[in-house]
Amino acid sequence: MAQIFHRSTNFISRFSVFSALFLAGLGLVAVLGVARSPYMTRQNVTREQPVQFSHKHHVGDDGIDCRYCHTGVETSAMAGIPPTKTCMNCHSVLYNNASYLEPIRASYATDKSIEWVKVHRLADFAYFNHSIHVNKGVGCSTCHGQVNQMPLMFQANTLLMQWCLDCHRNPEAVLREKKEDVYSMDWKAPANQEEIGKRLAAERHIRTTAELTSCSTCHR
Repeated sequence: MAQIFHRSTNFISRFSVFSALFLAGLGLVAVLGVARSPYMTRQNVTREQPVQFSHKHHVGDDGIDCRYCHTGVETSAMAGIPPTKTCMNCHSVLYNNASYLEPIRASYATDKSIEWVKVHRLADFAYFNHSIHVNKGVGCSTCHGQVNQMPLMFQANTLLMQWCLDCHRNPEAVLREKKEDVYSMDWKAPANQEEIGKRLAAERHIRTTAELTSCSTCHR
């Protein structure tokens, strides 16, 4: 009986199967890569704001403490966006005629809040509480980066679940001993941070790794 298919068909079929598997794998890598790219995570991307507020100037140059503007950071889940009155505490005198601060003056005069563009945006299904992190000794710069060096605010970390879990698996590495260090942008972990972290974790009753990485801790 004559051969129906050419002998090269075997090679073509094998090549087709392996090519399909390779392309599927490549597609999966591409999807995962895009999901972790700044395009999706918004990491290192600055946002146009109604007023181009500079953390570098206010925090780095003037030394204003985080809590002066973000008053809820120690007591509530949200750090809080300062009301316009907080801005006017200084700018009713300083640069009170500067044209770029006109939106601030207009907001104060009309009692209408400025619509700031949110920079750090977690998914709706993820729960995060600022106060618990701050009161346990996790510093602002651990999550937000060196804001004292940011002329325009941007998201310094991915905020992906993997990033959160890396910290929840080893919180001792980021715990700061002194309260003032929590708000220091220049804090560096000392050489004996592992020893200090373990002691602070015990003193501050940091939950176990199993509890910190439990789904219900962040997804409620």
